[in-house]
Amino acid sequence: MPNLDIETQDGRREALRTMLLIREFENRVRDRFADNEIPGFVHLSQGQEAVAAGACGALTDDDYITSTHRAHGHSLAKGLDPEHLLAELYGKEPGQCSGRGGSMHVADLDKGMLGAQPIVGASVPLGTGAGITAQLQDADWCGVAFCGDGSVAAGQVHEGINLAATWGLPVVYVIENNQYSEGMVFDEQHNIDDLADMAASYGIPGEIVDGQDVEAVHETVSAARDRALAGDGPTLVEAKTYRYRGHFEGDEEPYRSPEEVEEWMTEHDPIENYVATLEERGELDDDDLAAMRADVESVMDAAVQFARDADEPAPEDAYDDVFVDPAPDVDRHRERMETDGGRDGGVDR
Repeated sequence: MPNLDIETQDGRREALRTMLLIREFENRVRDRFADNEIPGFVHLSQGQEAVAAGACGALTDDDYITSTHRAHGHSLAKGLDPEHLLAELYGKEPGQCSGRGGSMHVADLDKGMLGAQPIVGASVPLGTGAGITAQLQDADWCGVAFCGDGSVAAGQVHEGINLAATWGLPVVYVIENNQYSEGMVFDEQHNIDDLADMAASYGIPGEIVDGQDVEAVHETVSAARDRALAGDGPTLVEAKTYRYRGHFEGDEEPYRSPEEVEEWMTEHDPIENYVATLEERGELDDDDLAAMRADVESVMDAAVQFARDADEPAPEDAYDDVFVDPAPDVDRHRERMETDGGRDGGVDR
């Protein structure tokens, strides 16, 4: 069964809670990054919550996803724990990857998260690889590859989709078209209005869905997953969405106006619009919403405290999980890390 039964009231309320959790997580990361608590770079997904919640909610625990540099929402929607996910961003030892990956390299194989991919378009061939594994194993699961509208200009994206189409692999490709490829507006990079039209080149279905509508995303991805598991091959889904923050935190955003962002936030917000929908159906009231918001705020309060209090990785552990059979020099380097943290720069004395 899918992780989220959108046909039930409980399922719809859970979809809303997932979106609220993603929004609150990203807002906390925004604030803690601005306070220099989080190192490196972060790419946030406020405004795109319905894509993550709807798509991952249509999957099971056995399905695998691959993601992009903007992976926090997908990770949470796939079931990753907020405390350990945030600890990873802090570079702490209890993080998903022991603090070594950070924001753009999050992975959790136990949850079906094959990894965030900072290389633009890399998620597609990896998702295709998951489809090859599923086909070879005659498995009852599929791969789902998230990518952005800018990534479809990369050659490996077309290679991956073409291979999946030719071999009939059980993969769903979800393009999050948030209107901007880093700082380039969509129509300056593409000669078509709808990226889903590319699917015709591979002889597979191309679906366009409102990426601000969590139920529509869930329904579309669910149908694509069913098609994949029936042996009918991949589907290309284009979710039309929008990101409220810059490409990265610190982006001055000279490519768009504050008025445009404000319009999307007030007219097309996936959370507020879904709240209104559930209220109109009589499935949510103000007390329910307040309790839900308080719940996710409490979860994130605990996650921030957990990440702050967590231990730093030990320097001597830097080489763990790097080599299957360590090269002869690794033990020597590890011993040096134990004694001085590698501060001698690796020079033998």
